[in-house]
Amino acid sequence: METRPALSVLIPFFNEEGNVHPVIDEVHEQLSGIAFEVICVNDCSADATETELAEAKAKHPDTVTVLNHVARRGKSAALFTGLKSVRGEWVQLLDGDGQNDPADTARLWQEIILPGAPARLGIIAGKRNSRNDSGFKWVQSRVANGVRRFVLRDDATDTGCGWKLIRTAAFRDLPFFASMHRFLPALIKRAGWDVREEKVNDRKRLAGQSKYGFLGRLGAGMFDLIGMFWLTRRGGYGIAREWNDPRA
Repeated sequence: METRPALSVLIPFFNEEGNVHPVIDEVHEQLSGIAFEVICVNDCSADATETELAEAKAKHPDTVTVLNHVARRGKSAALFTGLKSVRGEWVQLLDGDGQNDPADTARLWQEIILPGAPARLGIIAGKRNSRNDSGFKWVQSRVANGVRRFVLRDDATDTGCGWKLIRTAAFRDLPFFASMHRFLPALIKRAGWDVREEKVNDRKRLAGQSKYGFLGRLGAGMFDLIGMFWLTRRGGYGIAREWNDPRA
């Protein structure tokens, strides 16, 4: 019988030529002691990302799965595409630019998951212990996180960090909408799961340029925050006693 992995590493890629091989190779190096799979979703890149992902699949045929969108749909859509294929009990989200450190996954897996994570724990959200962004981006992020935390009370201080380790059952409880990846702790909490935050490394992008501009992020962020404010106040999910659900 096919062995089911304990961990699924889900990585969305969009125009990450030059980052694919270093990111995937590092995942294999750092997680060598864990039964894992890697799900890569290419969001219709216009560069050599698709070619490099095919090469990575050929190099790691037993662990790597590649899914290619037929049209660009954004990061949240890429995550949900990958979620349909994950087989692990936990899903590790990493960005495709190399800024997230899979060594943090190996460390927190040993410290929290392996000894037996609390049954209600839905997400371990990364909090960057240092920032490799410009001073302007740092201030922008601090203000945005403060406003979001005040409005949503989501128990997280750095949702802009792409490093997130999520219980698969909790991930599959979430509604899908564009940019929902910005609000994962709030959505997990709304679904009745617990949120935990841990410090992780933040590194410089390996190659290429950031896909997010200030004005675009600001406009979308304010609109989405209003929607999230409404959503989180519309109540959580029903849980039946017979389900043996830890949230009960």
